[in-house]
Amino acid sequence: MPNQHSAYGFTKPPLGCYQEGQRVPLKFLSLTPPFTSTVFAVAKLYFHFSAMNAGKSTLLLQASHNYRERGLHTRLLTAALDDRYGLGRITSRIGLHAEAQAFRPDDDLFAQLSKQHDDTAISCVLIDEAQFLSEAQVWQLTEVVDQLAIPVMAYGLRTDVQGRLFEGARALLAWADLIKEIKTICHCGRKATMVVRVSEEGKVLTEGSQVEVGGNERYVSLCRRHWKQSFSPGAPRPSDALHKQYALDV
Repeated sequence: MPNQHSAYGFTKPPLGCYQEGQRVPLKFLSLTPPFTSTVFAVAKLYFHFSAMNAGKSTLLLQASHNYRERGLHTRLLTAALDDRYGLGRITSRIGLHAEAQAFRPDDDLFAQLSKQHDDTAISCVLIDEAQFLSEAQVWQLTEVVDQLAIPVMAYGLRTDVQGRLFEGARALLAWADLIKEIKTICHCGRKATMVVRVSEEGKVLTEGSQVEVGGNERYVSLCRRHWKQSFSPGAPRPSDALHKQYALDV
């Protein structure tokens, strides 16, 4: 008899061979709804990080689209700090966009997502601007993965313009199951891993407000060598700065 899950090259395991929640071979996992098999994939917390303008928001929106075109429900979140395109809106540099739930530092994400999951089953949570999560919120996301068995995919910057880890990035690097770098390049052709803030005249700024929203016109991604060289003679070096500088990704 033809197997109902064979359309995408997956086969259903013999009845009774695996218990619910048990790790099973990939060939036995179905990607098409309805999920009638008694087994499921193990949920994980993913952290996709990069410097500015590497396409993180684009990849997030593409991942959400892949779920939704298969009839699955995703939940999108983004930092309330960035309201340039409207509160709770993820917008990529190539024009893709989607509405999202705006999170603030004091939000309990586990409580919110648990209630939403009870109302409508969530297949995946995708978070933009993940560097602005608090440490407590990253812990809450591990609970979403471990207690609710929902995969969480977080996209964000690793370091600020002073070369220091963001709070959310630091916690994600510590607790994520899988960590992936999304690569972009410096003007020299090397991999860009750092970010600088620039003035309208293109001069690197070493001082400023703690949070300043901006995109290509305000931030430039550089390799570490040119990031170091970008600070003019006599200007404070990142290791000497006494305050944190934050950048919002696009």
